[in-house]
Amino acid sequence: MDCFYSDTFELPLPPGHRFPMQKYRLLREQIARSKNIQCKLRIPPAATTEQLLRVHTDDYLDRVINGKLSALEQRRIGFPWSEKMVQRSRRSTGATIAAAQSALQDSIGLNLAGGTHHAFADNGQGFCVFNDVCVAIRSLQAEQLIQTALVVDCDVHQGNGTGSITAGDESVFSMSIHCEKNYPFQKTNSDLDIALPPGTSDATYLWELDTNLARIHDQFVPDIVFYLAGADPFAGDRLGLMNLSKPGLRKRDDRVISNCQVRGIPLVICMAGGYAAEVDDIVDIHFATVVSAYEHLYSRRRLADKTTCQDS
Repeated sequence: MDCFYSDTFELPLPPGHRFPMQKYRLLREQIARSKNIQCKLRIPPAATTEQLLRVHTDDYLDRVINGKLSALEQRRIGFPWSEKMVQRSRRSTGATIAAAQSALQDSIGLNLAGGTHHAFADNGQGFCVFNDVCVAIRSLQAEQLIQTALVVDCDVHQGNGTGSITAGDESVFSMSIHCEKNYPFQKTNSDLDIALPPGTSDATYLWELDTNLARIHDQFVPDIVFYLAGADPFAGDRLGLMNLSKPGLRKRDDRVISNCQVRGIPLVICMAGGYAAEVDDIVDIHFATVVSAYEHLYSRRRLADKTTCQDS
């Protein structure tokens, strides 16, 4: 199972910055140490200008690449501009494209970062410079590798950029399950928004997820699914306002991944947000997502091998 990482492309942040950038490195290191899963850790190519322009405007891309973002734009993004920020953003977006290509070949592909769903066509917001999932979808469509895509956004914050970019596009179905009273405070419309109240816990969240995934699959048949497996619905998250446990989040992962596996739909997983006070909690949650993907993928393969042996 291919896992693409971009943490080696450093995004320099000032001391005390609230974004836990180290979580990406710590996740990769935990995967590399694990003896229970076998993942191929890969460095992705950078997203090209041509790929980015399938989603983002010429003017916005010029301002990002050439350091023309205003002070206000940089505050909205949450990162100070630097050439390293541009390179990291290109690589993280390239990781989702590469993970999608891998998923088409191998059923599941992972970006150990990504899920930058607050980026609009013409601006960035909320720690998101480029909208990696939308860029990946447009790249696969341009190469005629897919026609349709489903976005299952389980970050605690609504995917406003994704909703805006894909609005009116019948080839993409965007679902966002999020905390209703949380960032972004001006939301856009996804194809399906499931807005849950602060304090929502495991049982309610999982019921809503199950019910709505079944409804979506009854009406929309995607060629690929992009899953934003945010760690920020966790009860200990500083920016989440929800009350999911680690076992509850693992059940969430299992449900999304199983839905794709039983239907034979390629799945791309992006880690999305996570802002727990203890960075180890974020890493635990993201690592559990990777383990869930690995176990579902290889249990299916073992079953297929067993069936083949019995038939022969």
